[in-house]
Amino acid sequence: MLKFVSRDRETPTKRNSGERRGDFDEIYARFAEDRAAAQASRCSQCGVPFCSDHCPLGNDIPDWLKAVSEGRLKDAYALSSATNNMPEVCGRICPQDRLCEGSCVIEQSGHGTVTIGAVEQYITETAWENGWITPVKPARESAQSVGIIGAGPAGLAAAEELRKKGFQVKVYDRYDRTGGLLVYGIPNFKLEKDVVTRRTDYLERSGVEFVRNVDIGRHVTMAELRDEHDAVLVATGVYKSRDLVCPGIGNAGVVAALDYLTASNRKGFGDSVPEFENGALDAAGKKVVVIGGGDTAMDCVRTAVRQGAKAVTCVYRRDRKNMPGSVREVANAEEEGVVFEWLASPKAVMGDAARAAGLRVAKMELGAPDASGRRAPVEVEGAEFDLEADLVVKALGFEPENLPAMFGEPALKITARGTLRVDGETMETSLPGVYAAGDIVRGASLVVWAIVDGRKAAAAIASRLRATEPTLLAAE
Repeated sequence: MLKFVSRDRETPTKRNSGERRGDFDEIYARFAEDRAAAQASRCSQCGVPFCSDHCPLGNDIPDWLKAVSEGRLKDAYALSSATNNMPEVCGRICPQDRLCEGSCVIEQSGHGTVTIGAVEQYITETAWENGWITPVKPARESAQSVGIIGAGPAGLAAAEELRKKGFQVKVYDRYDRTGGLLVYGIPNFKLEKDVVTRRTDYLERSGVEFVRNVDIGRHVTMAELRDEHDAVLVATGVYKSRDLVCPGIGNAGVVAALDYLTASNRKGFGDSVPEFENGALDAAGKKVVVIGGGDTAMDCVRTAVRQGAKAVTCVYRRDRKNMPGSVREVANAEEEGVVFEWLASPKAVMGDAARAAGLRVAKMELGAPDASGRRAPVEVEGAEFDLEADLVVKALGFEPENLPAMFGEPALKITARGTLRVDGETMETSLPGVYAAGDIVRGASLVVWAIVDGRKAAAAIASRLRATEPTLLAAE
């Protein structure tokens, strides 16, 4: 270990921008074994591992880096998977620059962080290839069951944890495929879909039952779920797109980010998508402007490039330093030809109801800090300019849907932000025996935080059910 003084930070080989603009394949190759070990050996094994402290899951990063450096990959996977239900997903899409890698001690000393995310991905891919990841087989099976609403990362993490404890688990989802935003919201160039499918297949082989194409409140009531199961977990995520208020926002050619990304991902599956096929959700040959500064905006601009857009511009009201998205994703977008208009805020969509013809933008400057602690953007008077646009994508974030109304459960209490109100320790909602986890509790956030919440809720549910469990069934 301690090789950081003689070895530089290294990432897996990244495909050149010209090549990757032409397809939706992942842009990074996988580490070769010797390169992964060499990079892992750069870990300083510091006494206070800030990388673990700044990982929401508290992953035991120094120990599994040491195991990789010594060639003990099976041990590395055991350590990695002990705290994370989807390390191969987090290794690909976590913003490590803002979490573990951003707090690496050797990064702070000027030597460049260990490439933690890429090593994490390498460990798990090696585990899959070697057959080390086998279906869950609980020591004892319980007759008690848990219904989970939502097959995104929070629901999937909870399902695995509950199966480990022997509970019967049934996951209900509104979509025809399992994975939530991992499947329909994140493009393949960041997360190829066979990675998600492999994980959900593993859960099915572990005894988790999935019920797809079902809307709670329409096809099945919450009351029916509560009658069928001993506990219910709500892990729906947040899918309501934040809207923009300005003239022309209703023009044809102005679309929501999730609609745009879902259409692209469905085409990747080979589905028929009429709104893509008629050009409404296809950027090919168009001048595209994406409004927003988060990772969803980066997904949109990079998708538009791959669809063959004539030009792609991202408009964000703050500067680069205050952008909420991953620094790595911004750099990837710039390499692929995306133009960024910093300190710019939309004033009006030009054109008419039949078509968008451009976006009028106000120049901004940063004023005093707002409630978020960041300096608030303030419009510069008389400094407007126009951008040409045939397609305007709103990537302004997501808000909770009205679940009490959707589920027909007015007793399900929500916060002022519309998220479900839960007990901070147990994740139980105002309905006894009904729990919640993920974005529907904390608001739009990261996949890693959804996994944290899913694990926490599963532990609370297991504790409650164990206290009231009438019988145990011998495992087959």
